[in-house]
Parts: sequence; structure tokens; C-alpha cells
Amino acid sequence: MRDADLLKLTQWLSPGFPVSSYAYSHGLEAEVDGGRVGCARDLEDWVAAVLAAGAGRSDTILLLAARRGTQGPEALSDLACALAGSRERLEETKAQGRALAETLAALGVGDGVARPYPVTLGLAARRLDLPDGLVARLYLQAFAGTLVSAAVRFVPLGQAEGQRVLAALHPVIERVAAEGLVAGLEGIGTGVFGADLAAMRHESLEVRIFRT
Repeated sequence: MRDADLLKLTQWLSPGFPVSSYAYSHGLEAEVDGGRVGCARDLEDWVAAVLAAGAGRSDTILLLAARRGTQGPEALSDLACALAGSRERLEETKAQGRALAETLAALGVGDGVARPYPVTLGLAARRLDLPDGLVARLYLQAFAGTLVSAAVRFVPLGQAEGQRVLAALHPVIERVAAEGLVAGLEGIGTGVFGADLAAMRHESLEVRIFRT
């Protein structure tokens, strides 16, 4: 493992990297608006479910498949789009993937082609001398951190309380990353129906802070 490559990956996953991750709540805004997520424990349960049975797990498998070259990028992109359960979820993965590809290309990484976010990240991570498990864990940590940050701003929660939630999610992150290493594309799928419905409800909210 090269320290320089670890620095590159953490830069790409940083909230400061211009993919506008702060603008997306993955449907969480609708859950808060509807009173279903209103405290730290609600948030921890919701994010844990999304990590274990939603986009966290499926996107980890897609990321690793792209990194390993299990299938071609276009086939993986089609699968990623098909797994998006709503219009806004599709917008989320495509818009962030496009922004990631454009910024990485400006840094001399990748071909600049717009693909869904986990596919773009997996392709870029091919050149990093890092273990697959570490790439998966850091991706999941960044994804969970984005959702927690959204809740801290909108519930609202205190910053320390948000960090306690993220720390409590570490065992889930470890487990999902380990599952993603061995699952393969045949094991891909989602089953977090409440979060999918929340993403659909978000499309019709009259007042919205987040894009999804």
C-alpha cells in the first residue's frame, strides 16, 4: 500500500471534492420532514439500513466490480442506473458521477466520461495501490458521513451528536465492506423499501433544501 495513493483516495472522497455531495440527502430530507427521523437514534437506524441493504451495499459491489474489471464500464453503468429506485436517485448517482469524472480528468485521472458515481470511482481507483477492503471501507465511511452531515443540518443535531452516530456506524461499515469483497455482481440487490419510498416522496416536497 502506498501512502500517496491513500492520500489521493481520501481527497477524492473528501466533502471538499467538488461533486456537490452536500446537496443530496438520498431521501433523508423527506424522512425528517415526515417525522420518521427526528433524533440521533432514528438517524443511526436509517443510515445503517441504507448501508446494509440499500445503495451502500450495492454501490460497494459496483465500485469493486469496476475496480477489478469484472464487467465493462458500460455494462456496470447500465446496472447502476437500473438499481436507482426513483428519478432523484438516478439523478444523484449520475450527477455526482459526472462531476467526479470531470474533476478527476482535470487532475489527469480517467477518461472524463460521465458514468454513475460508484462506477466512476471504481475505475479511478484501479490505479491506486490500495487493498480493495480499504477502498470499500473509506467509500462507505464517506457515504455515511454525507448522510449524517445532512441530518446535522436539517433535523437538526449537534455536531458532536452527529459524530457519535457516525462512530456507531463503524461496525456496519466494516461488515458491509467485507460482504462487498465476496458478494460479486450475482449478489447485488437492494431491500430498503422505506428509503426508496422516501426518495420518491422527496420529489413532490413543496419546500426542499436538498436536491434528493
